[in-house]
Amino acid sequence: MTAATLTIDLDAITTNWRALDAMSGPETETAAVVKADGYGLDAARVAQFLATQGVKSFFVALTEEGVKVRAAVGAAPEIYVFSGHMAGDTDTLKSNRLIPLLNSREQFHRHLSALPEHPFGLQLNSGMNRLGMNADDFAAIRDQALAAGPRLVMSHLACADEPRHPQNTAQLKAFRAMTDGLGLRRSLAATGGILMGPEYHFDLCRPGIGLYGGAPFEAAKPVVRVSIPTVQVRDVAKGETVGYSAAWTAQRPSRIATLAAGYADGLIRAMGANAKVWAGDVPCALAGRVSMDLLTVDVTHLETVPDSFDILGPHQTADQLADAAGTIGYEILTSLGARYKRVYTGG
Repeated sequence: MTAATLTIDLDAITTNWRALDAMSGPETETAAVVKADGYGLDAARVAQFLATQGVKSFFVALTEEGVKVRAAVGAAPEIYVFSGHMAGDTDTLKSNRLIPLLNSREQFHRHLSALPEHPFGLQLNSGMNRLGMNADDFAAIRDQALAAGPRLVMSHLACADEPRHPQNTAQLKAFRAMTDGLGLRRSLAATGGILMGPEYHFDLCRPGIGLYGGAPFEAAKPVVRVSIPTVQVRDVAKGETVGYSAAWTAQRPSRIATLAAGYADGLIRAMGANAKVWAGDVPCALAGRVSMDLLTVDVTHLETVPDSFDILGPHQTADQLADAAGTIGYEILTSLGARYKRVYTGG
């Protein structure tokens, strides 16, 4: 078998959720964000398991994602849709009991016209300027919205991974200015907001990346392991090159292992020579460019070349691999491709 193996520890996801839930406090509900197919790990499998562990609310980006999660978790949990009520979403929202987070006056009026008895939430722009109603838009529909009874009102922090960034307090102030005294159930914090403390928690927190072992939740338990089979090992003479564009030149007589994964599997080209794979506890540097289906690795220092190498696991997290590629752990996780043999542990 040549496909790389992606192992996903469902118990670790639950452990991370419980840790973040404990930080959120007993009066605050802790939901789970499972958008982008559960950050690349299969939203249905992740949500189904978390629902058995006590998670009562889930968040997705699109109605289509909500359909998959609803089929997995059954009728009881609430499923919120960040993109709101888009044109053409009405039947899907209704039949799957999805709760749109309305982002504009247009969406608000569309929802009340098409589904007047259907639950909804509101998303407000507190300064990120991405999704949500500005303060004047919210003021224009506030009385009508309060009469209709939103299930939740939320906003999103732009700089929660930098706790001392002044925009955090500015957004907290703006969110409070729009919502204090209205008696609404509120949500502001994702993973980073939870870590910043109780003033950001409100009634519901919605961790995402922290569930899957990512920064800024440094205490997170690792969730994923990617093991890549060795296809071939060859000797390379000093001065010979390896891979496309002859980008790596042997500085000594070397041994090169070719591994069965590449950028088609989400191991992005930008990581290049900065990345490592692991033979047990021993790091091995990439030699040459990442290609579509293959990695080449300098294994000259190994006494024995193993049948497979780890690129994600106990020695290298998604965030550490992301650093090598000049990106973030979110991109590494959500890029993991369809060719992996997926193994789920726990549960």
